Amino acid sequence: MVGAACAFYAARAGLRTVLVDRGPVAGGTTGAGEGNLLVSDKEPGPELELALLSLELWRRLVAEDPGLRTAVEYEAKGGLVVGSEYAGLAALEEFAARQRAGGVAAVGVDASELRSLEPNLDGGLAGGVLYPQDCQVMPALAAAHLVREARRAGAVLRTGEVVTAVRRAAGDGGRVLGVRTSRGDIHAPAVVNAAGTWGGEIAALAGAHLPVLPRRGFVLVTEPLPPRTVRHKVYSADYVADVASDSAALQTSAVVEGTAAGPVLIGASRERVGFDRTFSLPAVRRLAAQAVGLFPVLGRVGVVRGYLGFRPYLPDHLPAIGPDARVPGLHHACGHEGAGIGLATGTGHLVAQGLIGEVPELDLAAFRPDRFGAEESG
Repeated sequence: MVGAACAFYAARAGLRTVLVDRGPVAGGTTGAGEGNLLVSDKEPGPELELALLSLELWRRLVAEDPGLRTAVEYEAKGGLVVGSEYAGLAALEEFAARQRAGGVAAVGVDASELRSLEPNLDGGLAGGVLYPQDCQVMPALAAAHLVREARRAGAVLRTGEVVTAVRRAAGDGGRVLGVRTSRGDIHAPAVVNAAGTWGGEIAALAGAHLPVLPRRGFVLVTEPLPPRTVRHKVYSADYVADVASDSAALQTSAVVEGTAAGPVLIGASRERVGFDRTFSLPAVRRLAAQAVGLFPVLGRVGVVRGYLGFRPYLPDHLPAIGPDARVPGLHHACGHEGAGIGLATGTGHLVAQGLIGEVPELDLAAFRPDRFGAEESG
């Protein structure tokens, strides 16, 4: 998704662009995502600024092409974060107050109002916060759309092609000359590393250290349900803490949302177990139980499938975006963890601005790719 966005904005800016993917479009982490375009889980700071920019860019794309709303299942449904206890609700409201200062619309909701927003929600919750800006897309469709639009703007797509080396000059500070792939060399004065969870491997090919680690997560998909069974993206306040956690152990916090096609998606788990693709019954059982705790109606609903993916985790929970000072011509756009779908448009826009010599719309200092020491690996 991030690579598609970078190619889209680069091609729109008039750059000759080649997008290389070792698999099919959305064949990696993107295809295993939920499609979140969220501000509700972002602390005030650089990531929230990037999220707000990305949401605005999504709105512009939909305004340019109203058919996009249906094509990528774009829904401005809003998010509802709920607290099960009053102590947790107080912490959530404090968090929301800080977000408001950063430009987020956050509306406090008391216990008596929750069921008017979500009629099927459990009646024993203490309250919550409504985030009207939260949106959702179907990630594989969104990535495919951006790739298609990038190609219309002149980009070339090369799938099933593995990058095996980043070519650099012997002099001139080791400037990038392009990449070597399983099908030959591609000559280019700039290379954008948008390899997601495998971004550290691409960086290493260029001689740069970037400690991207995989953080495994599971999602459950229910049978199709009547429209508006779940009206918003609904999750427990614990989810925000799990996102910010550095723990490698299994963490789960219920995230429940409906889809345009009818099934309800249930996440979200997090654990650092390398690239282990073993299906974890304990993880999905916990997810299911927590989801039923939020929406008792789901206790009578069948789960038709589950899937897993690997979020690209960096130790400080911020992505690497922009030029790499250690390798002239190398740019990064990876390490977005579970927010890559939502942050893709902003990332692609900022990377393209840098590629054409413009000052990026946001300060990229916090996202500097060279901010990690050689020993830092999370």
